[in-house]
Parts: sequence; structure tokens; C-alpha cells
Amino acid sequence: MFIARAIVAVSLTIAAGISPARATDAAPSRVVSMNVCTDQLAMLLAAEGQLHSVSHLAGDPGVSVLADEAGRYVVNHGLGEEIFLMQPDLVIAGTFTTRATIDMLRRLGFRVEEFAPEGTFEGVRANIRRMGELLGRQQRADELIAELDAGLAELAREPAPPLSVAIYSANSYTSGDGSLSNAVIEAAGLQSIADRLGIVGVQRLPLEELVLANPDLVVLGERTYDRPALAHQNFRHPAFTAIASQDRLVRIPDRYWICGAPFTLEAARLLRDAANAHAEAAR
Repeated sequence: MFIARAIVAVSLTIAAGISPARATDAAPSRVVSMNVCTDQLAMLLAAEGQLHSVSHLAGDPGVSVLADEAGRYVVNHGLGEEIFLMQPDLVIAGTFTTRATIDMLRRLGFRVEEFAPEGTFEGVRANIRRMGELLGRQQRADELIAELDAGLAELAREPAPPLSVAIYSANSYTSGDGSLSNAVIEAAGLQSIADRLGIVGVQRLPLEELVLANPDLVVLGERTYDRPALAHQNFRHPAFTAIASQDRLVRIPDRYWICGAPFTLEAARLLRDAANAHAEAAR
């Protein structure tokens, strides 16, 4: 069905004499983003009128810091035919964005640039810098990188209490070395139990191992789930409720560390504040 709709859309526009905009040395003037992370980088960096469309997730406040800002742009759902009809001169996407759409757009002659998820703050800097180059907005990119570095330096100036942290998600997943959330824990000056357990990337952390690791703080997302779901049974287990007592439990909105940008510092600040409050209460 997707291919059929795309073929119809392409056929109609070709018949009407429309062809894809070709890449030039000039800065793009009609940019479409297909990924919530590239959406937000583009919104932070683009010149007025340069960004035409962002993905539907950009307007979701659960995953996007710039949800209100996203209302200024045309919404796309990552479908090849809708993006074809927008006639962008640059399409930006994540490396996990729908391959069928990306491959189709490239076959049709559109310029598509992909961004990998950030796993470190150096990766955040690199993606900001690259987006600035693609949009011809290098000065703005330099300003955002300076803002990020200033925030990291401010966190580093104040010593953090020597506390351990566990991130715990649905289906008992946690994040370790090579993940942005682990980099946030390090920026906050805290110790991730994932490092102690040798966890790399995103892996399952059995509840038994979480209990034995006995972290000082347990970090959950901001969202709560009222309806029963097997994916959330780990949060209802008595062992979890015992270890994640109110003085250990920290809720940080997912939107702050799903994507890398200067706003990712807010996750580190919230975590540092929680650590300071926990240490103060323990005195």
C-alpha cells in the first residue's frame, strides 16, 4: 500500500512537470526533518523560513523539548509520497528512520542526510556542528556548542556527592557505556551502576541484579502508566518498590535525554539536584 501510494504521487507530480530539487553549494532553503532528534537540532539552528517540515513526534511534549515550537512547521509522518510533494532541497533523518522512505527519496534524486544517535557529549557537539554546516548556520552551531560547554563546565565546578545511579525502564532495561543517558550521569558527577556491571549500550538488567547493586538513586522516566502492561511489571514487583523507595526515586522527563542538544544539560542538572537532596537528607 505504501509503495502504491508513493508511485501514484510520484507519477502525478512528474506528469505535472515537478522534479526533485537538486543539491547545490548554496544553503538549503526548504528543509524537511523526519526524526525527532534532527527535528530539534534543525529548529535550534535553522534560519527563519529555512525549515519547512518536522516529524509528528516533534510536537509530542513527552519526547520533544521543543514541542510548542514544532507547531510553526508543517508536520510529516515519514511517508515518501508526502515528503516528495513538499519538494525539499534537503531531507534530514536519523539512522533508524524508515529505510524504505529514505531509499525511495534517494532513488528519486533527493538529498538525504542521516544523523546517528548521540552516545556522548562529544557526539552531541559533532551533530550540532554537522547540522550547522548542512544548513549554512555554522555561527549558530558554534553558539550552541559554547552553551553546551558552559553548562558542562558549570556542573564540573561543583563537586557531586559520591552516589551511585541506576536507570531503570520498562521490561527491565537500563543504559550503560555508549549511551547518552550514561554520559548525563557522568556529567552530573555520579557513578552509574552500569559501569560497575560492565553494561554497554542498552541492555536488560534483571531485577535481582538491580537489588544486589543497591544503587543510591533509581531513575525512571516522567511518565506513569495507570493501565496494566507486562512491560511495566518490573515496576510493581515488591523488590523494586522496596529498593526504589521515595528517597531513592528520581523522575527525569525522557525528553531531556532522548536527543542530544544543550537542553540535555537539564537532565544532568535535575539528577545533580536529586543527588544533593538525597545526600542532605541522609546527614
